[in-house]
Amino acid sequence: MTQAFSSDVAAVQYLQEKYATLKSAIGKIVVGQSDVVEQLVMAILCNGHSLLVGVPGLAKTLLVKTLADAMDLSFKRIQFTPDLMPGDITGSEILDESRHFKFIKGPVFANIILADEINRTPPKTQAALLEAMQERTVTVAGVEYPLPQPFFVLATQNPIEQEGTYPLPEAQLDRFMFLIKVDYPSFEEELQIVKQTTGNTVAAIDKVLSGEEIIYFQSLIRKVPVPDNVLSYAVKLAQSTRPGMNGNEAASKYLAWGAGPRASQNLVLAAKCHAVLHGKFSPDIEDVKAVAAAVLRHRIVLNYKAATDNITIEKFIEQISA
Repeated sequence: MTQAFSSDVAAVQYLQEKYATLKSAIGKIVVGQSDVVEQLVMAILCNGHSLLVGVPGLAKTLLVKTLADAMDLSFKRIQFTPDLMPGDITGSEILDESRHFKFIKGPVFANIILADEINRTPPKTQAALLEAMQERTVTVAGVEYPLPQPFFVLATQNPIEQEGTYPLPEAQLDRFMFLIKVDYPSFEEELQIVKQTTGNTVAAIDKVLSGEEIIYFQSLIRKVPVPDNVLSYAVKLAQSTRPGMNGNEAASKYLAWGAGPRASQNLVLAAKCHAVLHGKFSPDIEDVKAVAAAVLRHRIVLNYKAATDNITIEKFIEQISA
């Protein structure tokens, strides 16, 4: 049960303590990846979905499973393949022994869904998951079934194998709050990983949060006040990615497509959460800058000029947020 707090300030302080405990608990299983852990936690506290991009073997599945365990949430992993059908995700109706149709729930009916290699399945199957992400419900044979709350989709993509894939269209990528890059570990981290995973010792994960607490903290994050100058900065940052708008020379020169209004919303919401997790009661411009790359990198498309001038998405975001 969620405990009663004397004030929102006390609730924020409690969340900061829980976050520190959560990072410690996850660190017993997953070595390093502190930025990835922080961004995943922020997405969950903002009630958003995330796309994780990284080469195989970087413990993406382990990280998501560990996060679900530490938050005491149900977890299902769906391996996306070219022959996966929408019903394999959402569930389907069967004719039972009494000759009545009965709905059998699919793996999407869990708190945290790991959509592994989401770009391996055709658009029709991708759309079934994206509908669930947006509506938080599944409709089968005209009947609407609510998904468990809280509900999050954490999808992975392999950036190096593009043969036989079905890339998510920009409009569908926009449904994800963050695109989180998972990088290689450092030498020291990899050394610790090898030591930790080649023996008989298996660390136990502590339950740090509950689903009820997560829902409460999601509401708390939305109540965090935002100064007008921070709101203006977030909106201007999103607009500065739109070619031909307000004289944005860099965007017109290097971008084929820019971020929509959902980017502005997510910048502000993520900045609120980032501020709270770092001991503040209201976000400033630095909090917006801290979340800018994760919010914007999958919402903007570079043109051929950017490639010839060696401009990457990361460089562009760094340039406009400086």
